[in-house]
Amino acid sequence: MIHVGIAGLGFMGMTHYHAYQKVRGMKVRAICEQDPVRLAGDWRSIQGNFGPRGTKMDLKGIARYSEIADLMADPALDMIDVCLPPSWHAQVAVAASKAGKHVLCEKPIALRTADAQRMVRAAKAAGKMLMIAHVLPFVPEYAYAYMSITSGKYGKLLGGNFKRVISDPLWIHGFYDPDVCGGPMIDLHIHDAHFIRLLFGLPKAVQSVGRMRGEVAEYFNSQFLFDDPKLVVTATSGVIDQQGRPFTHGYEIHLEKATLVFDLGDGLPLTVLTQDGKVQRPNLGSPDMTAAFPIELKEAARAIQTGKPSPLLDGELARDALVLGQKQTQSITRGGRTVKV
Repeated sequence: MIHVGIAGLGFMGMTHYHAYQKVRGMKVRAICEQDPVRLAGDWRSIQGNFGPRGTKMDLKGIARYSEIADLMADPALDMIDVCLPPSWHAQVAVAASKAGKHVLCEKPIALRTADAQRMVRAAKAAGKMLMIAHVLPFVPEYAYAYMSITSGKYGKLLGGNFKRVISDPLWIHGFYDPDVCGGPMIDLHIHDAHFIRLLFGLPKAVQSVGRMRGEVAEYFNSQFLFDDPKLVVTATSGVIDQQGRPFTHGYEIHLEKATLVFDLGDGLPLTVLTQDGKVQRPNLGSPDMTAAFPIELKEAARAIQTGKPSPLLDGELARDALVLGQKQTQSITRGGRTVKV
């Protein structure tokens, strides 16, 4: 049994807590949170852009700490699940590694590349795993795309367009602060930057145009440039002011023998357009974003139990996604000039 301590009871901390209840071999043994109301089990103030709102919880049998140092010192814990704001990720993940714990950290890995590097180095020095909880590869539509591509089922990968647009997340404190959440580029688009890095490798350069809000990119279009000039990869992401805009994400991925299309916001289920003219709609079950989190946690458990790192939760992969976001922002602030990665 892998005993887990959750650091932070915001939307992701709550989401992870519920997901652990569905995972064999993992058990939440401790929680760390500075808000005394949430620490006592009243989670009604917690909400996100998908899934249910928080309710009152029975936390009997779970150790509760208000200080991170006390959580780290708990000898019963094997892994720390970091669900704090991104500005805390590096500090807490490094401390957890030094305390001899495995680390699962919510995305983004950090706000700055130097901090991401510190996290990677600390885990390696401790002989422990650093896993970054990029959930997108475990969402059914994206998991299907990943498996179809890596299996070679539809031939060579030719490129794709990725989309992630939301209404202004008014409930997130410090969302546009580069020192707290990092804005839409680092908090939102990084999902697609990570998936693009996973599928296509690291681009040699990026070119982006967009609108800035203060020091962070608000809405933008990006082109990812690779050594192969025929590899066409683009992304659109960001925030709009209209609160009627539902959470949406999607893609159109081109392969030699098929095109994969999915758009949550437009109500288009995963559709496979094959070379012979057929239109297929794989049965992926009910569209429930929260269903991906137990699968993600099972992958983390597998990695720890077998000692074999997860290619999907890899810390260096997450670091590269952060680098891409930073380079895209540089391109926007330089008037859309191409920026080397």
